[in-house]
Amino acid sequence: MQAETITQPLHESARWETAALDLEAYLARIDYRGPLTPSVETLKALQQAHLAAVPFENLEIVTGGEIRIDLESLQDKLVRRRRGGYCHEQNTLFATVLDRLGFEVAGRNARMLMGEDASIVTPLGHTMLVVKAEGNDWMVDVGVGNIGPREPILLEVNSEASHGPWEYRLERSPLGYWLLRHKRLGEWFNIYQFSNEPNYRADSGEYNYLASHHPASPFVRRIVAQHNGAEVRLALTDLELKIFHPGKAPELHRIAADELPSVLRERFGLALTPEQERVLLRRAETLADTTSEGEQLGA
Repeated sequence: MQAETITQPLHESARWETAALDLEAYLARIDYRGPLTPSVETLKALQQAHLAAVPFENLEIVTGGEIRIDLESLQDKLVRRRRGGYCHEQNTLFATVLDRLGFEVAGRNARMLMGEDASIVTPLGHTMLVVKAEGNDWMVDVGVGNIGPREPILLEVNSEASHGPWEYRLERSPLGYWLLRHKRLGEWFNIYQFSNEPNYRADSGEYNYLASHHPASPFVRRIVAQHNGAEVRLALTDLELKIFHPGKAPELHRIAADELPSVLRERFGLALTPEQERVLLRRAETLADTTSEGEQLGA
């Protein structure tokens, strides 16, 4: 007689904080009124709505705040205060929503490449998701800035996807990882690579701390805001705004320090508190002065 297999329930540390989710508030935040059945079409529609509404940004860090990825903090910032966030925030919130709707969601941690050769071992540090829907696994990411996919990508070798005018491909890297690539100006650009090893909330918490505190982190050193649009994509780094159109080189715009709050409001839908704006303006003015000094020295 075979022994009965007993499946132990996962400890709460290995689950999403689904019970505390205010689903109605989240759906209102992303202006989503479509179906909620756990299908591929629902997954696609939710991902597009999320990206349209919630920008990628690090402004809490550069204005002296703290990034937390417990669900209450995420709902307060991204939903109630209508702010954005980076990968650890956005994908943790999105995973919780999908779990509530009945999708099977697993976290993954990726090694960012951003154009580097895929044979190079870069550090782990990017939170993304694998979601099971209609019998297949799909790579899903709402937290990789203006370069990321806008729809789920079937998790198969050589899987290609066109998300409107934006093209993506999943391959195997020389290191044996999944490799996400994006076609830019006719060339395949390596975004990141990841394994099948699960990534839990505790892991993302550690990576989040490094991203928001380590002096070498780009999120500590720079002002960052990005938007992954259906037709136009935006990337603000300090006082440089890049505008991306499909198949074209990006337009580069230099903005004045005192224009920064209005650019964040009008281009990215980000409204900060008066105190945050004052801190951001002081930082922007310092950046402008440093750039001006550098230009004079180089003249």
